[in-house]
Amino acid sequence: MNIRPEEISSVLKEQIKGYTTKLDVSEVGTVIQVGDGIARVYGLDNAMSGELLEFENGVLGMAQNLEEDNIGVVLLGPDNGIKEGDSVKLTGRVAEVPVGDAMIGRVVNAIGQPIDEKGPIITDKARPIERVAPGVITRKSVDVPLQTGIKAIDAMVPIGRGQRELVIGDRQTGKTAICIDTIINQKGKDVICIYVAIGQKASTVARIVKTLEDSGAMDYSIVVSATASDPSPLQYIAPYAGCAIGEEFMENGKDVLIVYDDLSKHAVAYRALSLLLHRPPGREAYPGDVFYLHSRLLERSARLDAKYGGGSITALPIIETQAGDVSAYIPTNVISITDGQIYLESEAFNSGIRPAINAGLSVSRVGGSAQIKAIKKIAGPIRIELAQYRELESFSQFGSDLDKDTLERLNHGQRVVEILKQPQYKTLEVEKEVVILYAVTNKYLDDVDLDKIARFEKEFFAFIEDKHNDILKNIRETKVLSEETENELKEAIAAFKKDFK
Repeated sequence: MNIRPEEISSVLKEQIKGYTTKLDVSEVGTVIQVGDGIARVYGLDNAMSGELLEFENGVLGMAQNLEEDNIGVVLLGPDNGIKEGDSVKLTGRVAEVPVGDAMIGRVVNAIGQPIDEKGPIITDKARPIERVAPGVITRKSVDVPLQTGIKAIDAMVPIGRGQRELVIGDRQTGKTAICIDTIINQKGKDVICIYVAIGQKASTVARIVKTLEDSGAMDYSIVVSATASDPSPLQYIAPYAGCAIGEEFMENGKDVLIVYDDLSKHAVAYRALSLLLHRPPGREAYPGDVFYLHSRLLERSARLDAKYGGGSITALPIIETQAGDVSAYIPTNVISITDGQIYLESEAFNSGIRPAINAGLSVSRVGGSAQIKAIKKIAGPIRIELAQYRELESFSQFGSDLDKDTLERLNHGQRVVEILKQPQYKTLEVEKEVVILYAVTNKYLDDVDLDKIARFEKEFFAFIEDKHNDILKNIRETKVLSEETENELKEAIAAFKKDFK
């Protein structure tokens, strides 16, 4: 092959012309101590709080404690590949997660990496996990309902879009069940759901994902998982990551429902982290900023004004109590941050009342203005009837001679309790809730045997759908129970009861 010298020189000249010096300058520090998911790093004077640092083996850490002579770094991965003397460099980025439509239907870890074996998530957008909550001016009042499909909640403690409603109760009282039912009920309602699992068993998270897939809810859901086997830093950042993913949709005008399951484990993970970082413990060995931990998370749930995107994030944080003690440190913190609570009690759960909602302690401070008029009209007396029933029930255990009025109230209360029972994964459309609640509050079920109530409800729905579908259609479209529809409903109940055996 014959190459002339001038050809070689012209190629060299071209390459020299295009040559630029590009220096990659990054500040590098040294690991001076590592263990328990925490590293102490020396020599990074320009580190920002919350900045991501990269260790020699590729593991990322997040700067937490910026001290005079070293930085306390929480590791977002295993610490067994990091040793004293390793180099650490600044990335210039704060902790962030990928966001966007590509996340829908996926199961990710606390830093947004897919863990569902469905391939990489293709998105060019990312958001910092920590962010200042929307201000007062950018918000709009809560007045659009978020239907849970659970009769007891939609009637007594309604939830509005943009609200924060705490789900609180002891272990094994059905807290997660309520939230999963609410996610399943959002099918076809244009709500994106995010389920954040904090400190749960991996098998529990897998079961929840399978349930969501089987019911078709994964088509509009995202699962963020930081299981019990993950390091505490990942459990700590998981809810913020889930919230950041939701904010992307909210600012694009969409409605989001986010479940934090659960914030008790989140507080425990943060306590472990803080004590390892040698932050001073405060009350009950929790660090002094544990209130701020949850308030800065839950304040990010809002309904935005149309000028600022018009979307919303509705939060359902879960808190686990010990022996029903709602006055403990973490429960009182979260109760004071949220707009109401759904309190579940073990006693009711164990006696077969599910969902085991305590009507006396459960409250929705802003949801009333979001409740549809049809339910508001008929659900008013339910809470009082239940309270009277509970009082009379405990009183009647001591006396055998009860007057007619007391017996009637007990009888009616039993029917109300029975109708409010609902199996898991069997959510109802709001118009069906209206017709059955109308029947029970207007005492149409008082002469039906208690053991036939569940069958009555099932067959009544089938009858209404078949013979009087216009009643359901009217309530669904107008959201009110007009006088004309009410009269038609009375006739339908009377006609059904005639044939019900």
